[in-house]
Amino acid sequence: MKERPLIAVTTGAEEHSPRMPELYAQAVEAAFGNAVFIGPDVSIKDAVRRYAGFMIPGGKDIDPLLYNEERTAAVNLEDEKRVKFDLALFQYAVKEGKPVLGICYGMQLINIALQGSLYQDISSQKDRAINHEEGSHLIQVKENPFIDAGTFEVNSSHHQAVKDTGSGLDVFAVSPDGIIEGIYSVRHRFLLGVQWHPERMSGGISEKVFTSFTEACRALD
Repeated sequence: MKERPLIAVTTGAEEHSPRMPELYAQAVEAAFGNAVFIGPDVSIKDAVRRYAGFMIPGGKDIDPLLYNEERTAAVNLEDEKRVKFDLALFQYAVKEGKPVLGICYGMQLINIALQGSLYQDISSQKDRAINHEEGSHLIQVKENPFIDAGTFEVNSSHHQAVKDTGSGLDVFAVSPDGIIEGIYSVRHRFLLGVQWHPERMSGGISEKVFTSFTEACRALD
């Protein structure tokens, strides 16, 4: 087996780091990668040169102004410095052909970076929506290059979601109420976003998310 790829997990200042950051590191390690947390204080150019791939993990809400909307619902905004860093890093990473995985906030940020939009609040904007803020629900996964197709149960802890997909993005997973749970692009070496938190689950589809990602990163070495 090739040497474990060095994978950057983006974060903000300590108070703006993802919940349970150790779970992201453990998931990468279990998929035979090495995780390093980086934030807005690093050079994006140097980071893209150094790391084999980039994971954008969970976070708070993204300002609707970034997808050309006024606020119409209560939002808990992520730190502006972190969002700007993640957006700039994403654009440079995909330009340089580096694999990118987005989780929850990370998936939403990828969509916005590619000119997509979000539901600011699912419960108030989506008719007959199920509860996405806690618990779990089923998703239907269709054929795609990275994850096995089928019906799976995933966790759920979000109130926003992808509405209009960004340029070049395809949907590979949806919940029973039609909320988008997974996006990808074949225009890039590896670009995948999932709405649930695979780092909080073991085995099955969630494990495959990380192994597909680290394998793409390893292929660059």
